[in-house]
Amino acid sequence: MDNDLSYKIGITLIPLIGNIKAKQLIAYCGGAEAVFKEKKQALLKIPDIGEATADAISKQDVLKQAEAEVLFIEKNKITPLYYVDKEYPLRLKQCDDGPVMLYYRGNANLNTQRIIGIVGTRNATAYGRKMTEELVQGLKDTGALIISGLAFGIDINAHRAALDNGLDTIGVVAHGHDMLYPAEHANTAKKMLEQGGVLTEFMSNTQPNKENFPKRNRIIAGLSDAVAVIESKESGGALITAEIAFSYSREVLAYPGKADDTISRGCNNLIQRNKAYLVQSSNDVIEYLGWKDKVESKKAQPELFHDLSSEEAAIVNAIKTQGVPMYIDDIAIHSKLTPGNLSAHLLSLEFAGILKSLPGKMYSL
Repeated sequence: MDNDLSYKIGITLIPLIGNIKAKQLIAYCGGAEAVFKEKKQALLKIPDIGEATADAISKQDVLKQAEAEVLFIEKNKITPLYYVDKEYPLRLKQCDDGPVMLYYRGNANLNTQRIIGIVGTRNATAYGRKMTEELVQGLKDTGALIISGLAFGIDINAHRAALDNGLDTIGVVAHGHDMLYPAEHANTAKKMLEQGGVLTEFMSNTQPNKENFPKRNRIIAGLSDAVAVIESKESGGALITAEIAFSYSREVLAYPGKADDTISRGCNNLIQRNKAYLVQSSNDVIEYLGWKDKVESKKAQPELFHDLSSEEAAIVNAIKTQGVPMYIDDIAIHSKLTPGNLSAHLLSLEFAGILKSLPGKMYSL
């Protein structure tokens, strides 16, 4: 049994500790295991750690449940992703409320170059299904990873269209890996394990309760470069995802509907309030996101760039080492450049055709 993993999972089980506070606690103590080995009096000196939380940590009762989850993970060949792991989604790592732990089954690269979330109503019309299929089919040559929530309607249409067009697709669910909701989509989810995967922040024996779906939606938003909304009423999960994506500085795209059509009122409102870019086809999406060129393999990346300054070389090497697009904040950390100096060099490298600016303040070679 992986004892270290037990501590990492245990952190998520401590009462009154959310993802943001859990990360702060880990940072103060120097690691997940260190949290549980810290004395109560020392824990009480940490900001926002009260008596009840310190007691829960000291008693360590949650570790028994965590150990049981480790056995479940090993038995079912689930990949646990801790928020500082290299394999943890970099895009999600930039979100303050990103999960401390993720549980993943599948074979898709969660840090691939292009990721788009596709969401919408559970009661999709023929128009909504058509637009979903056209969008996914149009993205075929971009190599984009398709993210959605495995729900009825637009979600499942997006997943199935991705499978049909040879694109990897990830379903983010609001429960543990010991079940699938809705059960009607089990066959599609099984195919996705070979061409994408299923991802969740929830442990086994977690039911798809109502409060879990907004949490699921933030993962869809955080994982994506852009979120496309295809048919949505004035309220609902798709709009929650769009609003979260907007707050994360992700691109939000919306397909318009008739002015008096309730099934598209949510999309129309997003566009009206300048929270979403109006798109009518996959060509609009590709044009807006700058995804015209096909994704190049790592082998196709140039090995050497001539006549670069030391600062420019540091930027290029940082992105090359990661092998995936990087956020501007991460580039600053790895290149050790100040924000102002970094911005000037990024612009210069972009003009030189060495870097490409991507949605969400990301850059790639």
